[in-house]
Amino acid sequence: MGNKQEELEAIVQQENYDRVAITETWWDDSHNWAAAMDGYKLFRRDRQWRGSGVALYVKECFDCLELNDGDDRVECLWVRIRGKANKADIMVGVCHRPPNQDEEADEIFYKQLGEVSQSLALVLMGDFNLPDVCWKYSTAERKQSRRFLECVENNFLTQLVSEPTRGGTLPDLLFAEKDLWVM
Repeated sequence: MGNKQEELEAIVQQENYDRVAITETWWDDSHNWAAAMDGYKLFRRDRQWRGSGVALYVKECFDCLELNDGDDRVECLWVRIRGKANKADIMVGVCHRPPNQDEEADEIFYKQLGEVSQSLALVLMGDFNLPDVCWKYSTAERKQSRRFLECVENNFLTQLVSEPTRGGTLPDLLFAEKDLWVM
């Protein structure tokens, strides 16, 4: 984030977003002073290696609770946002899947996803680095990518990003249950 923090704050304030997910933050303890944003609670999961870390900003008016599974092999942040009035609670996940992540770490993520999706409405955002997935036809060349598609389907999630975000691919994705398409 570093040099992009001011730009992020300007966009967030202008658009008045309720939630903002960030992947590959590269933050550590030295960034505490620069990471906060007025009017937002910050949840973050820092990493010690380059190009890692995830964060979620949520407007202060929302009652939130971070769920920590304690497993550092998977770069995910899970935050439960309590619904207002008669609205249901929502679980928001922010994940970064490195391109070289092994199958064991993938399976840990799938287990986490299955657990959080059982009890709450779910929105999942992140950089999943699966360039061989064709979201239009739900197909993939690699075994790990096909397993990811299977997990998405098993948890009744729909991928909502339709335009390439980097180099003609869709590494940055947004998933939601069909009931949550309009939030």
